[in-house]
Amino acid sequence: MSELTGKRVLVTGADGFIGSHLVERLVDEGVQVRALCVYNSNGSYGWLDELDARHPRNLDLRLGDIRDAKCVRGLVEDTDVVFHLAALIAIPYSYQAPASFVDTNVVGTLNVLEAARESNGPRVVNTSTSEVYGTPEHVPIRESHELRAFSPYAATKIAADKLCEAYARSFGIDVVTLRPFNTFGPRQSLRAVIPTILAQLLAGREVVNLGSVWPKRDFTYVADTVDGFLRTAVSDVPPGEVVQLGTGSCVSIGELFELCCEVTGASAEIESESLRFRPDAGEVEILLSDPSRAWDLISWKPATDLAEGLALTVEWMKPRVDHLRSERYHR
Repeated sequence: MSELTGKRVLVTGADGFIGSHLVERLVDEGVQVRALCVYNSNGSYGWLDELDARHPRNLDLRLGDIRDAKCVRGLVEDTDVVFHLAALIAIPYSYQAPASFVDTNVVGTLNVLEAARESNGPRVVNTSTSEVYGTPEHVPIRESHELRAFSPYAATKIAADKLCEAYARSFGIDVVTLRPFNTFGPRQSLRAVIPTILAQLLAGREVVNLGSVWPKRDFTYVADTVDGFLRTAVSDVPPGEVVQLGTGSCVSIGELFELCCEVTGASAEIESESLRFRPDAGEVEILLSDPSRAWDLISWKPATDLAEGLALTVEWMKPRVDHLRSERYHR
């Protein structure tokens, strides 16, 4: 995106799955990037450690916490664009520790909005999730669909989205909410369904442990999601608007498993009774986007189909599968 070259950009949640891909793309395109990574005693920048080793001059890595308002104010100051991705996203954990999700996802977003209000008014791109729809009344889902929380996680993301809408209306903050559907690709946590399946297949397991195989999801490859972030930052989208990123097609988890077997060349069966990640009442049965608004507002459409994205993910995972299985990635 030539429009961002030379701009000063903040990425929160920069050490995570999507955030690290976004930072890498921005750095490669000559953008001045300030990257907020969650503080940890190891001093690690998560997935950005490898990028840091290249010592790019246009990357400023910071350790901090989105819940700290003073920290956030200092990070937002003098920026042109803020990509706000920092969040707790583990849906099962949100049932156990909902207050921590409120602190990070709601208060953290409030801190970003207040910082933007006090500074020179950067464009803020807030990151939402398709989970805010719950099981929809109809598909495909448009941005105008009713928001329904099927988990504490989803409730906090709805609250964050509504804060952004309110700050746009109340204070004129230039904030746009981007709502990706199920993003996948290299660096995604093994708790997500695609790396869970692929890791087990690549390890040679003949029986793969999964939860329910019936829910349907709209999967978007991470490079396409990143492209949506960049386009949102530079497009003439009115403050307070919501744009969702999805392919407009979906597959069941069972169908996804079969496709993963084809891509890896593996032969395996599913054991779906041993894992239960959510209460039955919290299961979202289908998420299928209508991507037309993304095309109309930011000229975005996905360039990578599911099979191609899975092949790229497998290529990345193959030499790392043992390491991934031995580590616990939380973002």
